[in-house]
Amino acid sequence: MVSSAAVESPNVPGTLQSGGWMQWHLLGQRVLGGHALTREECHAVLNCPDVELPDLLAATFRVRREHFGLKVHFYYLKNAKSGLCPEDCGYCSQSIISTAPIEKYTIANERVLMEGARKAKALNARTYCIVASGRGPTDREVDHVCSTVQKIKDELGLHICACLGLLKPHQAEKLAAAGVDRINHNLNTSRRYYAEICTTHTYEDRVQTLNVVAKAGMELCSGLIVGMGETEQDLVDVVQEFRQLKVHSIPVNFLNSIEGTPLEAVHELNPRYCLKVLCLLRLAHPTVEIRIAGGREINLRWLQAMGLYAANSMFVSDYLTTKGQDPQEDFKMVADLGFEIVTGDHVSSDEVCSPTECEGESAIATADHSCGGHTCGG
Repeated sequence: MVSSAAVESPNVPGTLQSGGWMQWHLLGQRVLGGHALTREECHAVLNCPDVELPDLLAATFRVRREHFGLKVHFYYLKNAKSGLCPEDCGYCSQSIISTAPIEKYTIANERVLMEGARKAKALNARTYCIVASGRGPTDREVDHVCSTVQKIKDELGLHICACLGLLKPHQAEKLAAAGVDRINHNLNTSRRYYAEICTTHTYEDRVQTLNVVAKAGMELCSGLIVGMGETEQDLVDVVQEFRQLKVHSIPVNFLNSIEGTPLEAVHELNPRYCLKVLCLLRLAHPTVEIRIAGGREINLRWLQAMGLYAANSMFVSDYLTTKGQDPQEDFKMVADLGFEIVTGDHVSSDEVCSPTECEGESAIATADHSCGGHTCGG
């Protein structure tokens, strides 16, 4: 294990040094200069002493600000199909082995999906996420999503991310042709640890779907769940895998241990470690969208706002089967930081900007100019 105060020297390759706030400042400078984090540096970030966490956050924020300014991009989730899943993912309340008391229904009709898209627009979300449980969609379900996406695009112009499970090439091609911008398919954990979390499909199955999506020309959204019993090595493995896959967006979930799932008794995280994970993702992927995703309310708790010094996007309102923070509180949190919610037409995560460009854009919203903060069903 690398010392908690050790990172590779910016001047002497292959050597390590300790130095409190200065080591994080220098690491941030190296990342801004194009340096890719080594495994040693990844471990060092995760082992940052708590007393140095403000220094690590400051260095990370410089990287975030360089590429994304003070922008915050909201995402809104719609659980389009709930439960009824044959997979045995240990973290999921919708899996076949879960006894959690959740709603179960087949894929939502066009009216319901359109209502969800309008809520997304009203909540200042630029990306609407259509999520369906199951191993993978039927062709009929894909056709239904495609038809609805075209109507959403015509009426609302939202950026669309679909999460439908394992995809076949012809299904991915249909979704791309219909206007789906991005597919979410999380790796969730490392290749080594994956079989401990799920046995009904493999890590390679997930990688194959991401390759199919990339070949179809859609953006890749793939993230992880932290706190499922994985080792630090597992976490570093999956963080580095995202670089190989060239993902556009990384949602960072922190395990919400749901009663009735195999992981219901797992409670490993504290807010400070969660912040270190977010710093790691930003420093390892400086130009990629990093999103604070599920479990932020119960794991980051009072430190949620600090997560946005590393991340540049977050979900607003509810998750798939669990409640989220009241949207009005999210608007206030962003405004209190002096950050700005990006609204209007979506700009690809590839289109990064300088701080001056990011902070000077007119297509922004603050808590004073946003919609009312009601809680939407998900």
